[in-house]
Amino acid sequence: MSDLTAVKEALRAQRIETPSWAYANSGTRFKVFPQPGVPRTPEEKIADAAKVHELTGIAPSVALHIPWDRVDDYGALAKYARDLGIEIGAINTNVFQDEDYKLGSVTNPDPRIRRKATDHLLEAIDIMDPTGSKDLKFWFSDGINYPGQDDLRTRQDRLAAALREAYDRLGDDQRILLEYKLFEPAFYATDVPDWGTSYAHCVELGPKATVCIDTGHHAPGTNIEFIVAFLLRQGKLGAFDFNSRFYADDDLMAGAADPFQLFRIMWEIVRADALDPSYGINFMLDQCHNIEAKIPAIIRSVLNVQEATAKALLVDKAALFAAQQAGDVLGANAVLMDAYNTDVRPLLAELREESGLDPDPIAAYHRSGYQDKIVAERADGRQAGWGA
Repeated sequence: MSDLTAVKEALRAQRIETPSWAYANSGTRFKVFPQPGVPRTPEEKIADAAKVHELTGIAPSVALHIPWDRVDDYGALAKYARDLGIEIGAINTNVFQDEDYKLGSVTNPDPRIRRKATDHLLEAIDIMDPTGSKDLKFWFSDGINYPGQDDLRTRQDRLAAALREAYDRLGDDQRILLEYKLFEPAFYATDVPDWGTSYAHCVELGPKATVCIDTGHHAPGTNIEFIVAFLLRQGKLGAFDFNSRFYADDDLMAGAADPFQLFRIMWEIVRADALDPSYGINFMLDQCHNIEAKIPAIIRSVLNVQEATAKALLVDKAALFAAQQAGDVLGANAVLMDAYNTDVRPLLAELREESGLDPDPIAAYHRSGYQDKIVAERADGRQAGWGA
C-alpha cells in the first residue's frame, strides 16, 4: 500500500459531527440576524445536516440540543434521520437559559434548583436511549461574579454530586463528555473553567466520563495541542467542539482565524493513531453562524477540518522522529511545515470524485437549488433559534 493510498483510506474513514443549532438562527448576545430558509423544526435541522453529509461524505451525524430540539417521539426523530442517511449524535443539555439558573444550575445554593438541573441531565439520558446516542455532553455556565458570593469548594461538591447521579444512570455503551469554559457568563470564577478541572471530575467519575475540548474556550496563547496530547496519553479525550476564536468564545468557522492551530491539533490526533472512529473521539463542530449563510458555512468548516487532517496525515513521521532524536530543532520544524504548506485541495477533490461526490462541495451546494427550495418551503412559521 502506498503512503498516498493510506492517506486516502484514513480520510475516507474520517467522521465529523455537525450541530443542529448551527443550522438555526444564532449570533451574539447583542443581536441575532435571521436568514431566509432557516429551519423551524428539529426535522428541518436534520434535513440540512443530511444535505451537508450528502455533499461532503464525512458528516454522518448531527448533535441535538435539549430543549431546543425537544420532540414528542425521539424514536421517530431518529428514524427520520436514518431515512435521510444520517444519525443522531451527541445529546447536549441546557442548564443556562432558565430564570432559575441566575446563580447557577447544579452548583446553585438552592437545592430545589439543583434538583431541577440534575433532573434535566437525567432527561437527556432518557433521550439518548430511543435515539441511539452514545454521547451526553455537559456544559455548565455555573460560576460566580464576585469574591465571597458563594463558597468555591462547596460548589465543586455540588457539581460532583450531580455528575455522579448522571454517570450512574448511563447505559453500558453511553458516556459523558464534560466541556469546560474559561469564563462567561461567570466572570470571577467558573465552576468548570479548564481542561484540568474537567479531567479531574472525569477521573473521579470513571471510564465512561471523558473531556470535551472546545477550541474557543481557552485563554489567549493556550497551547491546545498540548492538552490534546496529554488527554490522549491518559485516554480521556472524548470529543472536540471545533470552532475558531480570535478574542474569546467567538464560535466562528473551524480553522478560520488560525488554520495552523487546527493542523497542529490534528497532527496530535494522527500521531496517536486516534483519527479512526473506532478510537472513540467525537469530532464535533460547535459554531454560531450570525452573518454568514448557515449551510455553506458548516460545509466550509467540515472541509477545513478535512484539509487540516489531510496535511497532518502527510507529515513524514520517520523524518520528524529522526530529527527530534538528533536534536535537529530546525529540521524537525521543517518537516511539520512541509506538510502544512502542502496544497491538499487537489488530493481531496480527487478523493471526492473517487467516492462519487462533487469535487467542490460548496459549488455543488449552490448548484443544487437546495437553498432556494428551503427558502420557499420555510417562508412561514417560527424559525428555530435561541434569540438575543
